[in-house]
Amino acid sequence: MTELKLATEKMHALKKNGIGWMTFNNPARRNAIGFAMREAILEIIEDFETDPTVRVIVMQGAGDRSFVSGSDISEFAERRSTPEQREIYDALSAKVNDAYANIKKPLIAMIRGFCIGAGIGTAIHADIRIAAEGSQFGVPAARLGLGYAFRNMKKIIDIVGPAKTKEILFTGRRYSGDEALSMGLINQLVPADKLEEVVDDLASTIASNAPLTIHATKVIVAEAAKDPDKRDIALCDKLVENCMRSEDYKEGRTAFMEKRMPKFRGR
Repeated sequence: MTELKLATEKMHALKKNGIGWMTFNNPARRNAIGFAMREAILEIIEDFETDPTVRVIVMQGAGDRSFVSGSDISEFAERRSTPEQREIYDALSAKVNDAYANIKKPLIAMIRGFCIGAGIGTAIHADIRIAAEGSQFGVPAARLGLGYAFRNMKKIIDIVGPAKTKEILFTGRRYSGDEALSMGLINQLVPADKLEEVVDDLASTIASNAPLTIHATKVIVAEAAKDPDKRDIALCDKLVENCMRSEDYKEGRTAFMEKRMPKFRGR
């Protein structure tokens, strides 16, 4: 078990048993994300991505009240009150979005409590979203007069469809976990006292599987979501071929014949 040393206490990062745990640790503000937290997120993602012992990344909010309740509005007067400040703030936010978009490893969002505004903006970066019963979801941009970026709106559209996206953004209302599940915003809704167990079991299962296969799957699904003329089919074919030529493929076949669990190395 290894814990990263970060410049802010409002983010935690822990590596254990092949899983990288990233925790938004601002419970006093329901884990609202501030400037320093965004800087730390960049550092955590880079570390987890480049560490071969980390097979899966899980992000969560500290405590049981909130995953992420949005951006830390208390910082806006200091950080976003002038055009120059907004440019710096928005540039950092863009870097964080790019970092999430370029994660090659599976990313799971473990959601408790509020998942609002930037909370949904964060959660939709995940490949899989697991929520506890009692969680609440919403994008209150229309209640605050904020514009919601194309990039994040496109991700919501891809997950729940245009009609539901408009409903979420037009109304700004909060949705229950059951509603989020029914619209496909989350993958599973589980009892609150079982959430960590379910997520840990899921992450451990993924971590034990072949990394090259998982990476190929993640890339191909992303390419399939693009317009047909923008898809990199050659890349998809290459990743599949890499799997078929890998030592892991041989190990998988051998383990199956020997009736044992395979030991994949990602090569």
